[in-house]
Amino acid sequence: MWSVPSRRSEPSTAAFTLPALLSITQGRPPNNARFVFLSPHATEFFRHWDEVANDTVAMLRAEAGRDLYDRRLTDLIGELSTRSEEFRRRWAAHNVRMHTTGVKLLHHPVVGDLDLPFETFPLPDGPSQFLLTYTAEPHSPSQDALNLLASWAATNDDIERSAPANDSQPADSGETPD
Repeated sequence: MWSVPSRRSEPSTAAFTLPALLSITQGRPPNNARFVFLSPHATEFFRHWDEVANDTVAMLRAEAGRDLYDRRLTDLIGELSTRSEEFRRRWAAHNVRMHTTGVKLLHHPVVGDLDLPFETFPLPDGPSQFLLTYTAEPHSPSQDALNLLASWAATNDDIERSAPANDSQPADSGETPD
């Protein structure tokens, strides 16, 4: 699976993004940093949450240094600073790092543990976008779990496309549950 996220942890294009594929965002576009620090599910989802949290902040700090006038980035940092003590503590450490390879160790509530090696590649349009790829070892439990999730997501997409529009439903507020 792959994603093309911005440096603000927001996917701009994606075949699959982890939050979307795993149904962990509600009401607003997926943002990994918001999920890591504001979702009550993040510490269960990321098996090494501390490492993910440190890497997320270090990446945001690196991007903040690259573009001091990025309003959406400063808004995101402000939101995380006011809503998360864990974010504030890590932001105060001033660590800067781009984590380009590794293994994400995840725990999905339905399919269990996923071990997903990842690698990032810069795109030619500039430093603000990169291709992020996740893979699973062939014939591994992680590959089986991803196949199940992809099938589940495709089935849900088919159901949503075939359902009639219902204008009487309330509009989504865009809020992420805390």
